[in-house]
Amino acid sequence: MMTARVFIVDDHYMVIEGIRSLLQNEKGIEWMGHAMNADSCMAFLLQQQPDVILMDINLPDKSGIDLCAEVKKRYPSIFIIGLSTFNQQSFIQRMIDNGASGYVLKNATQDELLEGIETVMKGKLYLSGEAALSLQQNHNEIPVLTRREKEVLELIANGMTNNEIAAKLFVSVATVDTHRKNLLAKFDARNIAMLVKAAVQMQLI
Repeated sequence: MMTARVFIVDDHYMVIEGIRSLLQNEKGIEWMGHAMNADSCMAFLLQQQPDVILMDINLPDKSGIDLCAEVKKRYPSIFIIGLSTFNQQSFIQRMIDNGASGYVLKNATQDELLEGIETVMKGKLYLSGEAALSLQQNHNEIPVLTRREKEVLELIANGMTNNEIAAKLFVSVATVDTHRKNLLAKFDARNIAMLVKAAVQMQLI
């Protein structure tokens, strides 16, 4: 397992300490420290970049949802896992829309935190048990899409080919093809027409 350099942004010292105690002695985790607000997080990132940031949704100077978008814009290779006590679907979806790779609740177990870090490091989306359940209940089984999948879906709906999408997003055709296959699987659609129809019905595009 590769080592993940982990940083946390949270304005509650007890939460920072609790999560640090769960993670800092684990193999494969390098604890890089913490920030208690958005400004000190951005200042830290100027000096060094972690692999994964655990980011509280409620910060004193800026919402974690906005900070998530700002960090992803400047440092696209950092994976962000939203951290919150709110088990509310709208927060989860907004965090993912802004580029987060996962979402865990502050009462997450050590196993959930480790699994979340490992999952996002592989480039996949991670939702802790309760968060995933919340999304499904509220959204009547609407699939959770990564930001890139959403972009690909919108471009497919606009009638663009794999080659055109690849050129527009600066990725390989193979990458677009993978996103397309993942989208078909997530929507349980046999073809692109069914995929677009389902996405329109669910108001995703």
